Amino acid sequence: MEKHKRPLEDAKTRCWGDIEGALMRDYHDLEWGTPLHDDRKIFEFLILEGMQAGLSWNLVLNKRENFRRAFLGFDPEKVARFTAQDVRRLLGDAGIIRNRLKILGAINNAKRFLEVQKEFGTFDRYIWGFVGGKPLRAGLQSFADMPARTPLSDTISKDLKERGFKFVGSTVVYSHMQATGMVNDHLVTCFRYRG
Repeated sequence: MEKHKRPLEDAKTRCWGDIEGALMRDYHDLEWGTPLHDDRKIFEFLILEGMQAGLSWNLVLNKRENFRRAFLGFDPEKVARFTAQDVRRLLGDAGIIRNRLKILGAINNAKRFLEVQKEFGTFDRYIWGFVGGKPLRAGLQSFADMPARTPLSDTISKDLKERGFKFVGSTVVYSHMQATGMVNDHLVTCFRYRG
């Protein structure tokens, strides 16, 4: 039986076209590309982007609430204190992505995140410093023009790795930049491009 797409409730032009499912549509319309300056939310996206590596964002988005529960609201101080017992708990949690290396990477990244906060005052100040505190506008005409990485994401990835972060390759970093609004990759025809 052919799967039917859920009809959109409006006629807005979106850069992802006819988005199937309210979760992805709402993510596009309300979050993706919106400048984010809250450290806990930035940490959440950093962990989720790392978990998504090699998988679909839709899969991660569907497990997001489970991740929030399992990772204690993405509080980096709490995640940094996770023990071997927590790792076993997470590996047994069918509601999240149960990849040992990614789970250990998330715990490691929480510790590194706290180090960056201590050095810069906030992680926000550190990460947004790479774009001068303002979103970059790509002015993309089509989805095919959207890069998977850029020289800037290469630079940020290198810096994060030198600081000891894991699962922060250039492609993951660029996805993070898009998600947190460091770069506005909404197509110029998308209703979200201007705001």
